Formats: sequence, C-alpha cells, structure tokens
Amino acid sequence: EVQKLNQQLEEKNGEIQQMINQPPYEKEREILRLQKTLAEKEKAQATSDVLCRSLTDETHQLQRKLASTAEMCQHLAKCLEEKQRKEKGNSDDQIPTERSNQVFFQLLYNETSLQALICNLREENRMLKQKVAHV
Repeated sequence: EVQKLNQQLEEKNGEIQQMINQPPYEKEREILRLQKTLAEKEKAQATSDVLCRSLTDETHQLQRKLASTAEMCQHLAKCLEEKQRKEKGNSDDQIPTERSNQVFFQLLYNETSLQALICNLREENRMLKQKVAHV
C-alpha cells in the first residue's frame, strides 16, 4: 500500500511539475483569448453606439418631418376654412351643390393625403422599433 501511495504521490508531483512548467503558456493563451474577447466586445459596442446614434438622428429627423407636416396640415385647414368662408360670401355666384362638391373633394383629398402620411409614418415607426430592438 505504501508503494501504491508513493506511486500516486509521484504522479501528483509530475502533474504539479507540469503545471509549474505550463502556466506561462497557459497564461499567455488565456491573455490572448481575453484580449480577443475584449476586442470583439469593444467592436460590438462601437457598432451599437453607431446604430444608436443613427437611430437617434433618424428619430429627430422624423420628429421634425412630423412637426412640419402637422404645421402644413394646420395651414391647409386654415386655407380651406378661409376658402369656405369666402365661398359662403359668394354663394350667389355658385350653385350650392357645385360648391359642396368642391368642398367635399377638397376634404377627401386632404384626408387621403393625411392617411397616406400617417401610414408612412407608422411604417417608419415600425422600422425604427425593429432597429431599436435589434440594437
């Protein structure tokens, strides 16, 4: 049994000796692996930062576009109201059905263009949400 224990002791000593001889290589290998992992994470972070900045810029641009569109819609609504007021003043010159048809088609055109704009904005919003989720 003493021989068996001595043999196990020699095996353990051999393993210890191997560990003593290997650590510089193991340490270097581990350092290289960690550096590579760090570089990959830094690259991913930089990509993420660029995407976030891009999305932020695009969001601001869309907000400005939405604000200008809303302003334009308000302007068009005011113009339409003024036109309707003027037409009411000149109602003697036009047949009522003709005037109501013009107003109806003008409102229909405005509503259709607003719906198209809303649809476009919803699509852009959906795409931005997808990009944010991806980031």
